[in-house]
Amino acid sequence: MTFKASILTLYPDMFPGPLGHSLSGRGLEKGLWSLEALQIRDHATDKHRSVDDTPAGGGAGMVLRADVLARAIDAAAPADDPRPRILMSPRGKPLTQARAHELAEGPGAIIVCGRFEGVDQRVIDARNLEEISIGDYILSGGEIGAITLLDAIVRLIPGVMGNMQSADTESFETGLLEHPQYTRPQEFEGRTIPEVLTSGNHKKIAEWQREQAEKLTQQRRPDLWEAYLDEAD
Repeated sequence: MTFKASILTLYPDMFPGPLGHSLSGRGLEKGLWSLEALQIRDHATDKHRSVDDTPAGGGAGMVLRADVLARAIDAAAPADDPRPRILMSPRGKPLTQARAHELAEGPGAIIVCGRFEGVDQRVIDARNLEEISIGDYILSGGEIGAITLLDAIVRLIPGVMGNMQSADTESFETGLLEHPQYTRPQEFEGRTIPEVLTSGNHKKIAEWQREQAEKLTQQRRPDLWEAYLDEAD
């Protein structure tokens, strides 16, 4: 089964973008996953190819129309398509490593990139769109969020990352932030690699890495630290 991503956007030329390079790009070349960027505007019906209109109740900006977007979604994904339908949205649930794993294990995703002031709520409800956010800030549109989401997913697809073991200790995989990393040279501007890491004692190295991960998480992400302690209990 190949992971298939279908992106609904007003700017299909933004894809694959960064996804065409490095790990994800090599995965594309190998056929480990596929990507199609589809123009929402192709499903407009008037001569101006309009996709938006003024918000009901007044207010600034424009809103992506439900009828146009629904036609775009239906064309990309028939009713029996098992792929989840996702809307990149600042009001969505925060993207987590756990959700990235779940999506990577599935057949793919339909990802809608919003623009303007938002998307008509009726199409969100009617097409069961899962709203996902990549952070507490506003972007010009959903495309950057879609690229971020796909990068998080694709690297977890078997064969994309050369050594999957390297992902096991990354931030969020264990509930903790990742421990500090070092490499040659042994000394850099008076700073040396911690002695334990060159000791050859794998037990002590593992203990040091765990201690550092816990310390960093406690200092920088108290929310993650509290969740980690709750899980340990």
